Amino acid sequence: MAKVKFEDKITELESIISELESGNASLEDSIDKYTKAMKLAKECDEELKAVEDKISKLVLDNGETKDFEINE
Repeated sequence: MAKVKFEDKITELESIISELESGNASLEDSIDKYTKAMKLAKECDEELKAVEDKISKLVLDNGETKDFEINE
């Protein structure tokens, strides 16, 4: 099974939110949509945290990594 792109997950999440906000879905359908939305939100959050971990490190010339810090 192909991995779903982050952007596609966000688009689907936005669509589910719009459907839930419309108030036109039955209670059972709303619960299913809410469950799906929470799963998508968790997956997106995990992906963002993984990317944040990757970009918060600098790779030095010798191959070692160092935490990225902004000096203000």
